[in-house]
Amino acid sequence: MSDVYSPEQRRLLLDTASRSIQHGFAHRQPWQVNLQEYPTLLQEIRNTFVTLYLHGEFQGCIGSLRPHAALAQDVARNAFSAAYEDHRGPALAEHNILSLKIQISVLHPPEAIAFDSEENLIAKVRPGTDGLIVEENGRTGTLLPSVWEHLPDPGDFVRHVKLKAGLPSSYWSTSIRYLRYTTEAFSNE
Repeated sequence: MSDVYSPEQRRLLLDTASRSIQHGFAHRQPWQVNLQEYPTLLQEIRNTFVTLYLHGEFQGCIGSLRPHAALAQDVARNAFSAAYEDHRGPALAEHNILSLKIQISVLHPPEAIAFDSEENLIAKVRPGTDGLIVEENGRTGTLLPSVWEHLPDPGDFVRHVKLKAGLPSSYWSTSIRYLRYTTEAFSNE
């Protein structure tokens, strides 16, 4: 899928993420976006993930799988949450805020994958392209397409998305559901 957002719109979203992180340090809440200041395309209801890295190391990643807010608002909220509410990375110090690499992933609508076995599913997953969502018994997990850089084997990718949902990596049932999606991802580097 071709890029939807112009370089200027991307810069505006990255600036929104950065402002929300800076505002969050001082005020302990995300920056409140004034949608009237954004182009119509950035006011559309979309789901995003914001991933942060500090000196090449993972800092945090938060996002939403179901669209529920305007794109600019979702980016501001997820940037704040990735910086201050994702406890998988170290606590963010104020002097590191301007050194953060911010990556925004705007998710395209997911589509269900039809399969009859795990091997069949693995054969249908497109390495480097697909993000994957697993749903089973009220549990949900996802891996963004960017995770292929760290998990290039499709079998490993499928096993790790199950772990993200709190399922054993070898878990299988006839009711398990997988969806794939693509993203438009961009960063401040």
